Amino acid sequence: MRIAVAGGTGAIGTLVVEQLKNAGHEPVVLARSKGCDLRSRSAVEQRLVDCESVIDVSGASTLSSAASMRYFTQSTANLVSAGRESGVQNHVALSIIGAVTVDSGYYAGKAAQERMLQMLPGGYTLLRTTQFHEFIGQNIGRLGAGPVQMAPKMRMQPIAGSEVAAALVALAGGPAQGVVQDLAGPQEEYAPDLIAKYLQAHGKSPKIVEVPVPGPMGKTMRDGGLLPGNSARLGHETFDAWLARQQPGSA
Repeated sequence: MRIAVAGGTGAIGTLVVEQLKNAGHEPVVLARSKGCDLRSRSAVEQRLVDCESVIDVSGASTLSSAASMRYFTQSTANLVSAGRESGVQNHVALSIIGAVTVDSGYYAGKAAQERMLQMLPGGYTLLRTTQFHEFIGQNIGRLGAGPVQMAPKMRMQPIAGSEVAAALVALAGGPAQGVVQDLAGPQEEYAPDLIAKYLQAHGKSPKIVEVPVPGPMGKTMRDGGLLPGNSARLGHETFDAWLARQQPGSA
């Protein structure tokens, strides 16, 4: 199958592209670095020719509710409408468990994306997952300051990005299913603990300062609102196993 990957150069997108190739599919990468701004209807339309499915793992680099909502509603509208005209049968979108409940900051855009998908005509598949193991390293880069590393107070149940990518590829190879079963990591973790482990594995030991994120997002993070429900499907690779796999010389 010829399958478009929106956000195909990102952390999860590159895994999706790799797994599509391994499965014998032809991935078409839609990303700004590849000359395709998802906010441009004409740019999207050109790249969806002969695509049977779309996997949308794109993201916005903003914590603003308004900016996030603008990006996700515009990009989703372009991908879906251009896809319908090009014959795309299944639009597979990745969202975040708890996004609709929080509906603030970056999550406001994901919540708007979910609502839009469920209103637009045509087939779609929506997979919600928890944060990825890769999320920890991203936060270290954003919150580190010399000998001090800030860590958000956050209960989470992270999952390996490769397991999410595999689920998305499997969904894209079949018919549209609407909202499917949530996917989460194998066990609950505490973000400051994972940050400390990540730094230790990279030979660093700064002072970890736990920080409560303000607003509704922070309350949800602390209260477990981003954890999966009992009906979620659980992945297999723990954070510790994933971290060990990232080290030089690991299999």
